[in-house]
Amino acid sequence: MHDGAVPGYTAGRGDAIVQRIVELTEHYGRSHPEPAPVAVGVTVPGLVDEAAGVGLLSANLGWRNYPFVERLESRLGLPVAFGHDVSMAGEAEFRIGAARGQSDVVVLVIGTGIAGAVFSDGRRLRGGGFAGELGHAMVPAADRTLQILESIGSAGGISRRYEQFSGTPVNGARDVLERAGAGDVLAAGVWADAVAALAFSIAQCVSILGTETVVLGGGLAESGEALLVPLAERVDSLLTFHRRPHLVAAELGQNSGLIGSALKARDLLTQRRGPL
Repeated sequence: MHDGAVPGYTAGRGDAIVQRIVELTEHYGRSHPEPAPVAVGVTVPGLVDEAAGVGLLSANLGWRNYPFVERLESRLGLPVAFGHDVSMAGEAEFRIGAARGQSDVVVLVIGTGIAGAVFSDGRRLRGGGFAGELGHAMVPAADRTLQILESIGSAGGISRRYEQFSGTPVNGARDVLERAGAGDVLAAGVWADAVAALAFSIAQCVSILGTETVVLGGGLAESGEALLVPLAERVDSLLTFHRRPHLVAAELGQNSGLIGSALKARDLLTQRRGPL
């Protein structure tokens, strides 16, 4: 595949990332000659076409339709498994983490934004790279307008809304939660709005997909019971005959994306060579 063969193709930072991965792989090979790497797992943010090995779009990192797998396999001479960073974190939690043994799962990573991995009947939904963008799903806001979920329910959204309404800078969503616990009515309202927005999207997943387990990861999930308890109650209030989903904290921490990427690389090697 040449540059001109990819509509809207842009290089720049994509090329820089490929070069850095090559450097890291070579450094690892020198530092740890045995065992030699036999496959590489790579994850990137943004919109991703896993089957084609293409980074469709990353507005923040500046590529469009970048052929990661083709470039990396050409440079490395190794099979390259490619995926979305949150999707791979979801794979790890689904296979060996908080959702192991379940079939219908949503993994929500809630940080400065919100992204998810959606599993139905034991398989992750890909949607050509567009599935799992729950942070951009519309939810009803307290003022009866529709807003995207992450503008209200993400850690970044919580701190931004509190600062906007109060005129007081805060040190992230945890600061807002602490203020709510100390009796700050505005902080409590912003936190309740976030819980309501998250609950709405979770209830939609339950109604549409039959979701049985919701795994919450990312910085906001570190709030623990302060998030899980009111969120479960709110979800329950939005459902009728549906089974109530189990809301659980992610188990694998910040390395979940790396673990999922490694699992996918192993799967790719198995497909090409047969069982290990």
